[in-house]
Amino acid sequence: MSARDAVVPETKTSGLKRIVAASMVGTVVEWYEFFLYATAASLVFGVYFFPDAGTELDGIIAAFLTYAVGFIARPLGGIVFGQIGDRLGRKHTLQVTIILVGVATFLMGCLPGFNSIGYWAPALLVALRFIQGFAVGGEWGGAVLLVAEHSPNKSRGFWSSWPQAAVPVGNLLATLILLGMSWLLSADQFLSWGWRVAFWASAIVVVIGYYIRRHVSEAPIFLEAREQVEADKAAGYGILEVVRKYPRGIFGAMGLRFAENILYYIIVSFTIVYLKTVHDYDTSKLLLALLVAHVIHFLVIPQVGRLSDAFGRKPVYLAGAILGATWAFFAFPMFDTLNEFVIIAAVAIGLCFHALMYAGQPAIMAEMFPTRMRYSGVSLGYQVTSIVAGSLAPIIASALLQDFGSWMPVAIYVAVACAITAFAVITLKETSGASLVEIDEADARKHGLAPVQTAG
Repeated sequence: MSARDAVVPETKTSGLKRIVAASMVGTVVEWYEFFLYATAASLVFGVYFFPDAGTELDGIIAAFLTYAVGFIARPLGGIVFGQIGDRLGRKHTLQVTIILVGVATFLMGCLPGFNSIGYWAPALLVALRFIQGFAVGGEWGGAVLLVAEHSPNKSRGFWSSWPQAAVPVGNLLATLILLGMSWLLSADQFLSWGWRVAFWASAIVVVIGYYIRRHVSEAPIFLEAREQVEADKAAGYGILEVVRKYPRGIFGAMGLRFAENILYYIIVSFTIVYLKTVHDYDTSKLLLALLVAHVIHFLVIPQVGRLSDAFGRKPVYLAGAILGATWAFFAFPMFDTLNEFVIIAAVAIGLCFHALMYAGQPAIMAEMFPTRMRYSGVSLGYQVTSIVAGSLAPIIASALLQDFGSWMPVAIYVAVACAITAFAVITLKETSGASLVEIDEADARKHGLAPVQTAG
């Protein structure tokens, strides 16, 4: 470690593990709730909230449109909480987001259906979905930066990939509860009230997550950057500052995010739609396939993070974009076999390709921005892309399937998205092993700011 790196003490491994655990628990909670909606939209909401939509696919598309509302809200949450997180800190912001998303999700489980209150049912669903998305928009940046800013330079990819690994855990828990309900209850019972249990159960996990997040600490490099902003009026922070000073970083982050986000939602959401509508595949078997795939995804993500430290961010990410472009072309024929093990393999392979892009995102994006505006920068680049990527992916794929009656247009859609991300990766510079201290110092020199006063 260089003398320059030493001025900001790196967190001891034991302390870093506690920070990782705290970040992961909260992320599991928030993404459990966010992805629970995606699964319910595929299986329940089309019938329960949109019974007069027309065909089954019409109802599912309508449900996915309310799903997209959460993605539209996410950039707003990223802007608001990014501003707060850069000014007041990552810890307090994360406490607020976990409460907001928990309350919204619990209330979703209490909503009456269309047959009970008419159009008020989907209207209330949209309102709660907006609040949920708004909170999740502020969650990701804070969770990953809390870890990235505590991590050693040489292993930032590995440590900051763990909050990413919490995402499949949250999805796994949502799938597990829905799977249990589908096994224990009849189809009518599941549709009537069984799906609500998963939404109500979120309250338990929220309390646990909030308690753990109260006991995390801010990274020393953030505390020093905050002192710089307070001492030097020219050292701005937040959304406006990052848009003015680092637009290239924002567009780079958006390019990285584009294919990763689309590929993920095609795998975890549209796969359900395809197998249910085309083959009337059993719901329990579908959820079981996703359950196994989420476990594999969780195990793979940290190892990919380690690879990004060893071989560089760009080669690993580019491999994910190239392999991701091929996935749909062989995955849908695998789905058409209706063999349980083949379907599980297709989903798991897709998530492994996704992990090659997803695992390194926190480290790459953290290394694009100085500390004084890092929360705003990563949140904006990450969340804005969700509007045109993940939010629309299940809708576009469902519409393509309905219009063409074939999976081939969906495969081409995914391949084009991956080509866009591959181009973005190629245009970026390699940042593996970069010092966040040196990034802050370079920012201060470039914009004529007072040097960051480091501890030691």
